[in-house]
Amino acid sequence: MRTTVDLPDDLFRRAKAEAALRGRKLKDLIEEGLRQLLTRSAEGEHAVEPARPRRPTAHDLLKDLIFDYDEDGPTDLSTNPKHFEDFGR
Repeated sequence: MRTTVDLPDDLFRRAKAEAALRGRKLKDLIEEGLRQLLTRSAEGEHAVEPARPRRPTAHDLLKDLIFDYDEDGPTDLSTNPKHFEDFGR
């Protein structure tokens, strides 16, 4: 049977990407998930499996390497003329 379902954009993109990673069609992934949910529900399992942990971003991995002044330092290096010595020469 054909039906229409409204999904939030982010959920649709994640599902579409997951289906592609598995080499499957989106409709097959949705069918599999719905079958698993209904099977668990019929077996009396109401607990939902925890979501997979979020993969770290490049910022998460490199944030310790990002230069950061402490609170007393200038917020913009261009406020100090010494950073412009020999600039453009």
